[in-house]
Amino acid sequence: MLRELPPDEFSVPKRGAVFLDRDGVINVEAGYITSLADLVLIPGAAQAIALLNRREIFCCLVSNQAGAARGYYPLSHIDALHQRLQELLRQEADAFLNHIYYCPSLSPAEGGVVPELTYYSTWRKPNTGMLVAAAWEHNLDLTRSVVIGDKATDIDMAHNAGCKGILVTTGYGKAVLAGTYQHPVQPDYIATDLLDAVRWVIKNWQF
Repeated sequence: MLRELPPDEFSVPKRGAVFLDRDGVINVEAGYITSLADLVLIPGAAQAIALLNRREIFCCLVSNQAGAARGYYPLSHIDALHQRLQELLRQEADAFLNHIYYCPSLSPAEGGVVPELTYYSTWRKPNTGMLVAAAWEHNLDLTRSVVIGDKATDIDMAHNAGCKGILVTTGYGKAVLAGTYQHPVQPDYIATDLLDAVRWVIKNWQF
C-alpha cells in the first residue's frame, strides 16, 4: 500500500500581487527623507491600499532606498520610515502593506560611499530581485501581478519580471511621460494617482 504523501506547500495555487513603489506613489516625493515628519501620504493612497486589503489582494512595497548607501542616514532610519508609513496607512484608512522589500545598496558608479552598502545588487530596480524574493516567499505568480510606480525603472522592472506596469503621474510620473526624467517607457496603464491605478487593477486584472 502506497503511503500518502503530505501536501506540498507549492501545490497551493499561486496568486497574483500588487507591488508598489514608495516615494511619489504612496507618499509625497520629498527626495531623501531625513526627518520622519516629512513622510506624508499622497491623498487617496491609504484608501487605495485599503481597497486591496479588503479584497485580500497581496500588496507589497518594493523600493530603492539608497540614502543609507550614500551616507545620509543609517539603515535603522529606513526601517523607522517604513514603520511610520504603516502607522499612517492604518490611521487614515485602516490599511496596511502585507510586506516591505527595499534595496539599500548602491554601486560605486552610482554614488555608494558606505562600504557595507556599496555593491551591485539584483534587488536594485530595474532588476527583478525584490519581485523574485516576494514571489518565492509568498507563493506569488508574477505573470498575474502588477507593479505601480512613478519612474521608468518601475515599469522596466515590471516588464523584466513578466508583470504589468502602471505609471502614476504623481511623483516623477509626469516628467517620465514628458521625456525629461529617465527614459521613455510604455506602461500598460497611465494613472493619475495610486487610487486611480488600484481601481483600474481591480476592474481589469484577475488575481
